Amino acid sequence: MGLIVYWYGFICFGIVLSAMVVSLWFLLRRERGSIDIEYTTAYNSLLLSRSETLGPARLWTSCWRRLHPGWLLFTRSISFLCMAALLAWDVLTWDASIFVYYTEWTFMLVMIYFAMGIVASVYGCWEYSMESNLETCESEARDKNRDEFRQRFRVYGCFMLTIFQTSAGAVVLTDVVFWLVIVPFLSNSHLGLNTNEQLMICMHTANGGFLLLETVLNSLSFPWFRIGYFVLWTCLYVVFQWIIHACGLLTWWPYPFLELDKPCAPLWYLGIAIVHIPCYGAYAAIVKAKNSCFPNLFPYAFCQTLIKNSNMEVSVT
Repeated sequence: MGLIVYWYGFICFGIVLSAMVVSLWFLLRRERGSIDIEYTTAYNSLLLSRSETLGPARLWTSCWRRLHPGWLLFTRSISFLCMAALLAWDVLTWDASIFVYYTEWTFMLVMIYFAMGIVASVYGCWEYSMESNLETCESEARDKNRDEFRQRFRVYGCFMLTIFQTSAGAVVLTDVVFWLVIVPFLSNSHLGLNTNEQLMICMHTANGGFLLLETVLNSLSFPWFRIGYFVLWTCLYVVFQWIIHACGLLTWWPYPFLELDKPCAPLWYLGIAIVHIPCYGAYAAIVKAKNSCFPNLFPYAFCQTLIKNSNMEVSVT
């Protein structure tokens, strides 16, 4: 076995297990609206939302007035293609073993979001063209077919929205760890910081840059409770590392602060668990700043509708 565990290693296990249990409890409690129609709330989910404004149309419409869905399709396609090229370059340089890093997991998650966004935008462009081409006499049948399709599209929208919110927090975490911890203080030949700095810098710039561009254009919400998915995503990666080390498939740790054979390991694990809050909060603050500042800076171009309820306030197009 490549996994050496001392008594303080079990404290690390407890920290990760506790984070998973608390996240699952919190998500099940707050996502209840996605299961029980009686408790459906506007901000919770696209799954059961009856409002057209809050429905799947958010997946392909922009927060900017009169902006054709094709612009979102264009930016999402460019983002996906550029990230795919960077990932291919990374794999060709280091082979498939590069996927032991959390950065690659997050990079793939962002790519999955953009791929799903492309599909949604393609449908949005088709619907936009149909609205301008169909005759009024066909509107009733058209609306019926469109509503039926959107009902089926809501589950897809839930996954897409969750991936967007999870990847946003994960991107902040990877970039903070890379720029503030790994680059200044560590020298690890597996990371390629000395021989391939350009590739690593491009990847840790592209993931955040393309996601910020997407955030400026889209009309998706960013509720705080979905930090639970972000925590579960990181816990899944940590458990994956434990498994491959326990099976002897890997003898070195991609990130030194994940090592279990050091007395300070619990402090590292606890610190990484806590840092999820400011990382997710930082991106939530960006979305809030967009919805707060843009209406004042661009009152005739930025479209915003506030939906209030007893728990929180959501901005949608």
